[in-house]
Amino acid sequence: MELEKRLVDYIFRTKFEDIPQGARSVVKNMILTILGTTIAGATAEGCEALVEFVREVGGKEEATILIHGGRVPAQNAAFVNSVMARALDFDDAMAPGIHIGASAVPTALAAAELVGGCSGKEFLTALVLGAEVAARLNLTESAYDGFDPTGVCGIFAAAVAASKILRLNATEIWNALALAFNKSGGSFQSNIDGSLAVRVIQGWVSQGGMTCALFARMGITGPKNFLEGVYGYFHLYAKDIFDPEAVVGGLGNRFELQKLIFKKYPSCGLTLGSTDAILSLIEEGHLVPEDVDRIDIMVPPYTYKLVGHQFQIGDNPRVNAQFSIQYCVANALVRRGSKLHHFEESYVKDPQVMELIKKIHVISDPALEKQGHTALEMRVLTTGGNTYLKSIDIAPGFPGNPLTKEEHEGHFWDCIDFSKRHQIKERAEEIVSLVNRLEELEDVCILIPLLLS
Repeated sequence: MELEKRLVDYIFRTKFEDIPQGARSVVKNMILTILGTTIAGATAEGCEALVEFVREVGGKEEATILIHGGRVPAQNAAFVNSVMARALDFDDAMAPGIHIGASAVPTALAAAELVGGCSGKEFLTALVLGAEVAARLNLTESAYDGFDPTGVCGIFAAAVAASKILRLNATEIWNALALAFNKSGGSFQSNIDGSLAVRVIQGWVSQGGMTCALFARMGITGPKNFLEGVYGYFHLYAKDIFDPEAVVGGLGNRFELQKLIFKKYPSCGLTLGSTDAILSLIEEGHLVPEDVDRIDIMVPPYTYKLVGHQFQIGDNPRVNAQFSIQYCVANALVRRGSKLHHFEESYVKDPQVMELIKKIHVISDPALEKQGHTALEMRVLTTGGNTYLKSIDIAPGFPGNPLTKEEHEGHFWDCIDFSKRHQIKERAEEIVSLVNRLEELEDVCILIPLLLS
């Protein structure tokens, strides 16, 4: 139980003053990102139906359904707010596919309302710790082997954030995490098939994390050996292959949360490099769609399996497009950019884009694996006989190639513009300002009225 004890002690003892500015800044970017994606995703397919569902279920009026309004039990508010935050797949992420903020931030907000408010410093501390624990427990794609990292690992971020804001003691935090381990699960088949289950899993993570913290506060226990036990997390999901120092080494000094990915474009993280590459070639070669004879894009096998397959429009065109390199490249070439509205059904089905997709070929290249998840090589052959080449080692927004402050705020404003919610648009500058000075706030719940339309 040594790993569990060291992790729980760190969560319980850490205060705002113990957290360096760099880690705080990353989490502030995460908060602004999630507020934006929640606003933009509020009316995405399935979201309004789930809002109505949790309203009809009813219960104690503990926390707010953002954007739509109404108060429901905290775990149900966290559920539906997380679904909205993930709905457009424009939230933060981390390789090999865990989405942390879309659950941690809504869960923390619901917990803050449940306890009658919490300071900005408490809020930041809870989210730093939640994100850090999830990042340290995050596994490799070979270990997950098709499990959804968000469903398996993201629940720890939600449980930690809720536990800190609920001010649980060390024993209760231990039980919250142990219960969260039992609640973990989910499959990447949801992503492959383009189903709405992708965003529902995100909601279950939040609902589960909050519920586990509340159960722990009530004295419900979980297995103490939830990490190292014979049937613990590392046995079930990592096949008993793990490095203890990766989990607890340098706690408080080394922050794995700095590996968070913030998306420059509104699609799967593994499509961002291809989008950026074609936009660079458009600028360099003044390319237009009519110039293109063929585009070849070489990517690592893992990327190919998730987003390199032949593009097909299924039940959810937005999700199909977001998880397709072919669509993302064709879209960027036709529209000279990549914005949220480009993934609406009418844009996805544009005949010009569909015709261009036939010229785009994604190829699995195992040699690129050693360069990282987002490495790629793009070759554009033109009808005039010219060849344009572009290689990318690190996609924009990934560790090693971070977004600028202006790009983070540009992401937020794309969300605001897409939402067409004029009342919130009028308050957008205030939202940005409050997030920028979050540690000064006496109560983060002052954000909530700004997030209602």
